Formats: sequence, C-alpha cells, structure tokens
Amino acid sequence: MKKKFMLKGLDCANCASKIEREIGKLDGVSSASVNLITTKLIIEGDETKMPEIITASEKIVNKYESEVVFKKA
Repeated sequence: MKKKFMLKGLDCANCASKIEREIGKLDGVSSASVNLITTKLIIEGDETKMPEIITASEKIVNKYESEVVFKKA
C-alpha cells in the first residue's frame, strides 16, 4: 500500500533526509521517500500496519521539524 502526505513548511534538506531514513526503518515500511521541492512524503508498506506507521511518521516529522504540518495529500 502506498500513502502520500504533504509536509507543509518543510525547508531543511538535512531534516528531510533524516525523516526519510527514520521512517524507512519503521516496522512494516518497505520504502519511504521525501521530496524537499514538492514537500511530499510517500510511504509504501504493509496495509495492516499503516495506521501505526502513519502515527509514528507524524511523530518523526515533528521531532525534526516541529513547525511542519503533516497532512494527507
């Protein structure tokens, strides 16, 4: 299952890289990619674990960029 999110206000390339790497390590995630130009996050992973993945992803984004708005694309 693939889910897309907007990371409104993301403007730090280093933070985007850290977010992508940490989300990619979550249980059930097969891939995660953050595009700094479009501020999109794409997560591919296990459909049954997606609610937990999304919750954990939002916490990871807030850890690195507390002002970023995490919303479904």
